[in-house]
Amino acid sequence: MEIGKKLSGRYKIIGTVGGGGMANVYLAHDLILDRDVAVKVLRYDFREDKDIIRRFQREALSATELVHPNIVSVYDVGEEDNFQYIVMEYVKGTDLKKYIGNHFPIPYQKVIDIMEQILSAVADAHRNRIIHRDLKPQNVLIDETGLVKITDFGIAVALSETSITQTNSLLGSVHYLSPEQARGSMATKQSDIYALGIILYELLTGNVPFEGESAVSIALKHFQETVPSVKDFDGRIPQPLENVVLKATAKEASDRYQSAEEMATDIATALSPQRAGEPKFEPASMMEETKVLTPIPGDLLETESVEAEEVKEEDEQKPVKDQKKKSKKKKIILFSIIGVILLFVIGFFAIAMSGPKDVKIPDLTGLSEAEAKSELINAKLKVGDVTEEANPEVEEGQVIRSDPKTDRTVKENTKVNLFISTGKATEKFGNFVGEDFQVVKAKLTNLKYDVKTPIEVFSPSVPKGQIIEQSIEKGQEVVPSETQVVFTISKGEEGFIMPDMLNYGKKDVDDIASAQGLKVTYNSDYSDTVTAGLVMAQTPGAGETVFRNDSITVTLSKGPKEIPVVSVTKRITLEYLAKTINKPASTTDSSNQSANSSSSEESISSVSSITEPVANKFEVYIEDEENNFNTPVVTKSILATESIDLTFKIKEGGVARYKVVRDGETIINEEVRP
Repeated sequence: MEIGKKLSGRYKIIGTVGGGGMANVYLAHDLILDRDVAVKVLRYDFREDKDIIRRFQREALSATELVHPNIVSVYDVGEEDNFQYIVMEYVKGTDLKKYIGNHFPIPYQKVIDIMEQILSAVADAHRNRIIHRDLKPQNVLIDETGLVKITDFGIAVALSETSITQTNSLLGSVHYLSPEQARGSMATKQSDIYALGIILYELLTGNVPFEGESAVSIALKHFQETVPSVKDFDGRIPQPLENVVLKATAKEASDRYQSAEEMATDIATALSPQRAGEPKFEPASMMEETKVLTPIPGDLLETESVEAEEVKEEDEQKPVKDQKKKSKKKKIILFSIIGVILLFVIGFFAIAMSGPKDVKIPDLTGLSEAEAKSELINAKLKVGDVTEEANPEVEEGQVIRSDPKTDRTVKENTKVNLFISTGKATEKFGNFVGEDFQVVKAKLTNLKYDVKTPIEVFSPSVPKGQIIEQSIEKGQEVVPSETQVVFTISKGEEGFIMPDMLNYGKKDVDDIASAQGLKVTYNSDYSDTVTAGLVMAQTPGAGETVFRNDSITVTLSKGPKEIPVVSVTKRITLEYLAKTINKPASTTDSSNQSANSSSSEESISSVSSITEPVANKFEVYIEDEENNFNTPVVTKSILATESIDLTFKIKEGGVARYKVVRDGETIINEEVRP
């Protein structure tokens, strides 16, 4: 359809969205309501098929009755220039098929969220007596907010008609076809549930369960083979979640969920811890494995029966010519049925006779677990056991090797075991708190750990050198050769630097000892330099480190030591140095006359000189414990030599002095010892 064309003068075609086996989808703009819509136009090659057109219109109209947040709304149905079209809600986003391709692996909770929305839509349709018949990821849309919407309700009914489902060009949904549909039976609610189980399988594994060279071979697998276990693809998938797949895809419709609501209730609790020990689902009944022939579809049998009755009634009223026409029509229908049966029988025996083919094990080395599983499935192989092991050469999460090995030739469906790398070998780090650092360092260094310089801190309770903390938690998985570890170790109790307490008083010492928790022992001794009562010595000395409860020794001065004083007597001689002086001598004679004499006479005097001795003045000085040279201890004048005794006060080992000064001249200056 040309871009820019207006359908019914209202829907202007803007671009192409996509296409399918029956119709093409265009993006259009509703010129009246001013909104974008999706227009699905019946393909050109069906324009002349009136049966298809009639059903297309009828079922599309019935879909307009479905109003649900998870169902794409149908707005209008029309025809223009022999084009049949349906106008529906435009969902800006992607379909589930592309979503799986872009987001796989999908978290289990997200898988459940998507399925719950799909089931809600299907349940609503079933309540309205509408069966989708063509549920597949391509018919599930997800918008930019994560809202899921199902499309193609009603159109699928036309596609499911027997005359069309036999056409491989339209059977794009064969991967999701239920066993009863594959056998040619009418689709039921359980057929939709089977398709939902296949969709869930694809959400969990990224692939459909059955592949084949033709639609017929795939259809045969649906009613002959059990759906592979999703846990074979990923053993981590919870058993309750796999059970939902197994029950929904049971071969017998009676073994499946009886409603979409039941399936929704079951999947909602699939991750619940209460269901952790749930056993694997086993269907109550098993489909007969030898059942391969496709029965005649019920609607065709019904048609044949009705037409047979019509022939009987009209045989009596209509000419032979009409009866021949009806007979010819019956033959065409009968041959068509036989042709369909032969097609299935031939396809089945072709596959059965061929047997499993030889395939080579692909090179899975270096692939992620999910990628490797996908490769195996694509190679028609099954996933065996998945084993994790350490490997220093292969990154964590990647395949180390497979068993059988790469390029080994095996039969299809052979189980291939995978060995996934956990990276370099790891070990749980130990708890070294309380151990001696040097011992631990030697041990860890030998194991290739990088032990860094420790952090040292004071601790009142942890002995010096013991580990207080470690940078790696106990039990943490580490690669020794790639691990650095830093320990915090004790320096012991924080010490106190001794001050210089020289000349401190006893009270000062007591105050310091009390503040630091020290024990003091006092000694005393004489000191000629330190005042009595003050500190003259200490142990430990100034600058040394002491710790709480340590003992220190302090020596207090008693002042200078007293030395005994002795008395020493020494006799000395004061030697007289003779000296004289000349001194004049005078005599006066007076004549006494009578008292009555009237005159006097001159006195007559006679003068003469004499020699006299001069005394020596002595001063004696003593310098001892009691005297000094400032004051003489003896002062005397003598006219003749004489001796005197001097007493000295002298300390033991000491010395005293004395000096003798005669007439101002020192004549003796000597020491005196005890």
